[in-house]
Amino acid sequence: MLRAYQCTQYIFAHKFESLKKFFPIFDWLPNYRKSYLAGDISAGITVGIMLIPQGMAYAMIAGLPPVFGLYAALLPQVIYAIMGTSRQLAIGPVAMDSLIIASGLGALSLSGINEYISMAIFLALFVGIIQVLMGFLKMGFLVNFLSKPVISGFTSAAALIIGITQLKHLLGITVSSNKTLPIIKQTLAQLDQINPVAVAVGLAGIGIMLLIKRISSQIPAAIVVVIFGISLAYFTPLTNYGLILVGKIPDGLPSFGVPSVPWEDLGQLFTLALAMSLIAFMEVVSIGKALEEKVKSNTINPNQELIALGTGNIVGSFFQCYPTTAGFSRTAVNFQAGAKTGVAAFISASLVALTLLFLTPVFYYLPNAILASIIMLAITSLIDLNYPKELYKNQKDEFLLLIATFLITLFVGIQEGIILGVLFSLLLMVYRTSKPHMAVLGQIKGTTYFKNINRFATDIIDRKDILVVRFDAQLFFGNKDYFYKELKKHIKAKGPELKTIIINAEAINYVDSSAIYILKYLILELRQKEITLMIAAATGPTRDILFKTGVTELLGAENLFVRVVEAVEFIDGVHPRTEIEDRVSRQKF
Repeated sequence: MLRAYQCTQYIFAHKFESLKKFFPIFDWLPNYRKSYLAGDISAGITVGIMLIPQGMAYAMIAGLPPVFGLYAALLPQVIYAIMGTSRQLAIGPVAMDSLIIASGLGALSLSGINEYISMAIFLALFVGIIQVLMGFLKMGFLVNFLSKPVISGFTSAAALIIGITQLKHLLGITVSSNKTLPIIKQTLAQLDQINPVAVAVGLAGIGIMLLIKRISSQIPAAIVVVIFGISLAYFTPLTNYGLILVGKIPDGLPSFGVPSVPWEDLGQLFTLALAMSLIAFMEVVSIGKALEEKVKSNTINPNQELIALGTGNIVGSFFQCYPTTAGFSRTAVNFQAGAKTGVAAFISASLVALTLLFLTPVFYYLPNAILASIIMLAITSLIDLNYPKELYKNQKDEFLLLIATFLITLFVGIQEGIILGVLFSLLLMVYRTSKPHMAVLGQIKGTTYFKNINRFATDIIDRKDILVVRFDAQLFFGNKDYFYKELKKHIKAKGPELKTIIINAEAINYVDSSAIYILKYLILELRQKEITLMIAAATGPTRDILFKTGVTELLGAENLFVRVVEAVEFIDGVHPRTEIEDRVSRQKF
């Protein structure tokens, strides 16, 4: 009986641990402290207040009615609080994803606003399914292919595009395009039709927010400006002078519905959904990692983040949500306001729900110019000028990668910018690995160290009979010819006195079949010239490859050494091989 009870306890504990893996709320909620509550309430209310105007503004960027921004601020952040591995991330609609939706769906031939809304909601389902699948297949590593120059160039360009798309609301004009150049052309063509009232209201909104931020960052500047804009439109006759308002917003919580689109449109949405899945995941991980440094913890699990984010998008899509992810500014506010757990997200969602139930009639009088001013100020934090300056000074090739991504995103398209940016970064990586650093080493006088002769020219013993080289990369089909040509160049420079070549293989972590062929060819070629090839400092995995492929047999196990100095001393007869050294060189380790 006791044994059965113990077995039951073990099974329950094991199942509970598995449950905590997919639902981290069961990890932190049982350990919730009373001291966390004040911070969670403060952060939840602050972010909730911030979400209301931001959500409406970002829905406007996406080309959706403002209420869909409030819908997107509900369930996804609740699901993330239950399943996410970060306790401070603020999930909801964001400017960049909204812009990608507008750009991607704007390129499709849609019949009207209802079809557009259906597509945006189905896109949340599609994105969520891709993210969940990637999470279960443990594909979180894919975010590593989004290099910092690509992210920086893409983000800065996206921020500018967002600003450009909001010019029509700030200037009170009508622009039909979502592309950068056509927007600029149409705006310039309508300069004589600018509504001074809209401009004045928008600039006043920006001015008020800047003033509030200077006074105190704790004051919710966006909600103050929203109250200012609503009061202005309600109590003054400005609407008579062409000031455009948000208008009627449906009240009540979003209704349940199964997202659907025609099968023939799935192909068109796939590229957009895949790009959004990766970008949203990149935002979550990058913000989460930045938070980890501040809270001195290591809780982010990339694969679980994909599952949490994807589940939020899937569930949200059944309640009229468009794709969501973590917001930079809201997460920063959430953290600064004292959020300790996901309870803050529950409070934020509750505040948005109360707004939908009781306060939507108030937002009828909210001017579009005010929402545009909120967006304009928000995007300034996305543009980073310092990082490109650093790259220009120190790494010109990565600077060019950043600029290329920036220009393609700005003038060609959002999806093209991120896809081509990743492609260019991979090509840059391939180019670098195809021509890695190869150093000629010499022994530093009075030591057993062998260093680059170009860095330690005055203290190096440079012998004519021995050539020591270090190849600083894996040896594979992409750089085997470069390795061979560089080695031949150094052999020629040494002259006829050269008798031995030692390859310091400490940096070679892999050798593929094409490189094995070159090594074998090199051994035979050097043997005809009566030059001995030795390999020193090879790691265990590299030695395994050399043994399995027959390179060691052709080279001779006696020409494998643990250190370069041992090879040189063996050549000079100063340090004959001991039994242990000989055994080590002949065995795989």
